[in-house]
Amino acid sequence: MVYYSDQQFTLSAMSPLKAYQQCTQQNIVDDPAQKQAILALDSLYQQYISANKNPRGLYLWGDVGRGKTFLMDLFYQSLCGQSIYSAQPQTDKTVLRLHFHRFMAMIHQQLNQTSGIRDPLTHIGKQIAAKYSVICFDEFFVTDIGDAILLGRLFDTLFKSNVTLVATSNVPIIDLYKNGLQRDRFLPTIDLLQQYTQTIHLNGQIDHRLLANTTNLTTTAPRPWLKLPSSITPKAVFELLCQQYPQKKSNIINQSNSIEICQRDVAIESQYGQLAWFEFSALCQGPRSALDYIELAGQFSHILLSNVPTLGGEVRSWIKARGTEDGAIATTTGERQLAYASEDDPTRRFISLVDELYDQKVMLILNSQCRLEELYIDGALQFEFRRTYSRLVEMQQWA
Repeated sequence: MVYYSDQQFTLSAMSPLKAYQQCTQQNIVDDPAQKQAILALDSLYQQYISANKNPRGLYLWGDVGRGKTFLMDLFYQSLCGQSIYSAQPQTDKTVLRLHFHRFMAMIHQQLNQTSGIRDPLTHIGKQIAAKYSVICFDEFFVTDIGDAILLGRLFDTLFKSNVTLVATSNVPIIDLYKNGLQRDRFLPTIDLLQQYTQTIHLNGQIDHRLLANTTNLTTTAPRPWLKLPSSITPKAVFELLCQQYPQKKSNIINQSNSIEICQRDVAIESQYGQLAWFEFSALCQGPRSALDYIELAGQFSHILLSNVPTLGGEVRSWIKARGTEDGAIATTTGERQLAYASEDDPTRRFISLVDELYDQKVMLILNSQCRLEELYIDGALQFEFRRTYSRLVEMQQWA
């Protein structure tokens, strides 16, 4: 599988600033809080095309819907149009743009292929640096201790190999992997990010996704399959979707069938070409990972997810960590209680699913008996779920 993209864009060689100005003249709300970020991105772009071989990267952070991904993509598309698919297609390095969890999936896959190599992370880092001069990460957010530990060595190799990083996140660098297990092992990575990137805080008060959705709902016809709580059955929603998005040379798959995702069977209720209907339990309960969602996003253009329950719930202390072993050396985590709600594990998978489908522009339609704004109540993932809610709102505009 390939988990990254350096695809061609049909663009003129327009700088990020010019592209942004063009957007604000058309249908994008001009947001003063974005000005510092677009100027910094434009400056980085100018350094790149003038052959500055080691410009300092950018770390854009702020609340959901502030335009971080939009701005980073303007920068990425400008670089693609200028230096990769212009008059000199023989350029030996390209620009990588992908969601952070997709990058980690790529790294873990490559680690599985480096058996026998003494320092696999350095080896992988040099391979990446040989191909890419700029890496753009969307949604930089570390939650896994394994990822936290390996990122330091990997980033050290990338930065020393003159790879420039542009990243978006909902948290400042200093708060990455906050309160995580053995966070002291992640602190060198924080130091590297602070050294090799300039931090810009998009602190505007406008959530552009919600603003755009409010405008869109006043000018478009009602779409009953989008309304929550759902007033029609999942089967009726699927039939409406089949009429709305007719597929060529497609057959309906009968109920109780399954499809193979990452060499495992996943139950599917029905399929019509690139339209698929899954139960929430099939995709978000049980052993699922970002790899499953990456493959799903590559197969379908629209996914109906039915019987989506109310997530979250009362936060309780479930695990007390007394210490872990790292080789022969014991590392103490102390009397540390991990607090989360009973539905937070499937919620994490749901968040990952939404992130991947959003990143790959796959439309997700929910069928649920709760309102969208009440989908996640209480729980320990309220901060993370704000991004999910904002993205689900934006997805409604794609229908």
